[in-house]
Amino acid sequence: MVYDVPRMATIKPKFATPAHEAWQAVYELFARYRPVMLAVQGKYGLRPPLVFTMQELDEPVPMGHIAEKLACDNSQVTWITDRLEERGLVERQPDPTDRRVKLLALTDEGRRVLDEINTRLAEPAPEIAALSIGDQKALRDILRRAIDATGERETIG
Repeated sequence: MVYDVPRMATIKPKFATPAHEAWQAVYELFARYRPVMLAVQGKYGLRPPLVFTMQELDEPVPMGHIAEKLACDNSQVTWITDRLEERGLVERQPDPTDRRVKLLALTDEGRRVLDEINTRLAEPAPEIAALSIGDQKALRDILRRAIDATGERETIG
């Protein structure tokens, strides 16, 4: 599946460094792939915030945890949860250690849908697939080093 996405205007900081240029390239590649991600999610009637929520549910988690991860208000998580629950993809569960807290968990159907979405989104973008195997490995290794150097990043703000 190929989408004709115009090249993004390059952001030119006053003193562009290789780090700026590398980040701009990653950003542009992501922007080019965005229509594919939206189409895959849309096949299931989902939008990014709903999928991002599902991706946080390896195990049941407090709804407040989702608000922190999505950097949004608890009321927005309630709206997201309502939409996912209507589709039978998640369920609210009582927290066995604190009855004031509701946990959010994937249903079997939710896990199936998420697995299908993740499988389809795991296909490399054509721009990555077109690289030589050596370049693919080098890119992978460099990106892994960048991720490992910073660890899990919290929200910016």
